[in-house]
Amino acid sequence: MVQAATAGPILRPAPDKVLTVTAGAWLATALIGQWAFVTYILASYAWPAAQGNIAAWADRALKGYEPGDTVGNLVFGAHVMMAAVMSFGGALQLVPQIRARARGFHRWNGRVFLATAFAISLGGLYLVWVRHATTTLVGEIAITLNALLIFGFGAMAWKTAVARDIAAHRRWAMRTFMVANGVWFMRLGYMAWTILNQGPVGMGDNLEGPFDVFLSFAAYLVPLAGVEAYLRIRDGAGPTGKAVAAGVLMVLTAITAVGVFGAAAFMWGPRIVQALAA
Repeated sequence: MVQAATAGPILRPAPDKVLTVTAGAWLATALIGQWAFVTYILASYAWPAAQGNIAAWADRALKGYEPGDTVGNLVFGAHVMMAAVMSFGGALQLVPQIRARARGFHRWNGRVFLATAFAISLGGLYLVWVRHATTTLVGEIAITLNALLIFGFGAMAWKTAVARDIAAHRRWAMRTFMVANGVWFMRLGYMAWTILNQGPVGMGDNLEGPFDVFLSFAAYLVPLAGVEAYLRIRDGAGPTGKAVAAGVLMVLTAITAVGVFGAAAFMWGPRIVQALAA
């Protein structure tokens, strides 16, 4: 009895530590998903192009290839290849160990990330408004807003880095990462939603369904809202708030994992096999 009474309180992880660990778990999940996406891009677009078969892009995406449209085909090809570069290196910018131990790589990788994000956004605007690669006006507006946010947040990330305001730079860099990966989040969103609902609920054949409309904006605004909440809670909330945030982040990590699994198993994987077998 005396030993039990004097043993002291049971040690529990501090809320700050739990929040950091759960954020790390989400980042690890994102890294796996990003690199699976890169593999899909290389197999579906780079590999056929290396074989001189860009006509294979025609069944890979809306207006990926159009006979006679040399400029449009070049813009599309550059668009998807730069997406592979951005996706491969982007998540590495958020890894604290890389920031601390490989600062030179972090700086140059960040420059490449911003340059490709800006170029991809410009290409996306061309594909949407000149080539009309989307099927709805809502989709065109959503992509345009996404591009504007990438330009704005990316410019602030660059400005704060030049000014050596590291704390502000990291916040703007995280915001830029979230909005720059809207296309990736959209694919995860579709697959997680389909798996959890056991079917394509609220989706239309031409992306005009209620869920399609919601996801066209939510694909980048929901991750942006999530990172804003994380930053505010991490820097200003008390232990209870951080514990609740860690729990919510665990759920979001699980949803992200479901989306990554679904995309890899049912969207990217079959196309990788098909492209490599062609």
